[in-house]
Amino acid sequence: MWILTAVIGYLLGSIPFGYVVGKAKGIDIRQHGSGNVGFTNVWRTLGIQYGLIVLLGDGWKGWMSAFFGYMLAGESGVLIGSFMAVMGHMFSCFLKFKGGKGIATGGGVLLFMSPITLAILLTEVALVCLITRYMSLASILAAWLAPVLLYYFGAPNSYVIGIGVAAMVVIIRHIPNIKRLMNGTENKLGHKKKPEASAEGSTEQ
Repeated sequence: MWILTAVIGYLLGSIPFGYVVGKAKGIDIRQHGSGNVGFTNVWRTLGIQYGLIVLLGDGWKGWMSAFFGYMLAGESGVLIGSFMAVMGHMFSCFLKFKGGKGIATGGGVLLFMSPITLAILLTEVALVCLITRYMSLASILAAWLAPVLLYYFGAPNSYVIGIGVAAMVVIIRHIPNIKRLMNGTENKLGHKKKPEASAEGSTEQ
């Protein structure tokens, strides 16, 4: 059951909704904006309505991975399925093992584990983006806060540890963004980039 849970979680996480939505509109989203398949780049390139579709899709695969994990293997299955979904989003087998940074998919996982934690993190993301217009900063703070809030609200220790490990991976994936935040070159929301692929310099999730 653990192996089946891991496979299902990874395959669900690997579904590249940003890429699919881009193709439906006749473009390869990897060749536009930051080159990332996450919702922010889709938002910037195609508009907010398409960005929201990607956001919901990426969140859905996180929730479904946690749900299937629970049905197949209980609490341990939630951890395995959720972690593999985030890894699948970051290293999609459908995109030559490249992908996004796991924030929206992790949000779907948190919706299953602790809706109140997700609600607080969404508020944090909205406030940080409103004040600073840095989505990357909001995402990094959300990743750091997630295990802290889970612990505070009494989630099982296994959930806290699992989300903590996933959060570390997400923050590591944001190291280029952290460097740009420190030197003042990070892109802000509302800033239109020229159509060019630059997956390494991506700020999207």
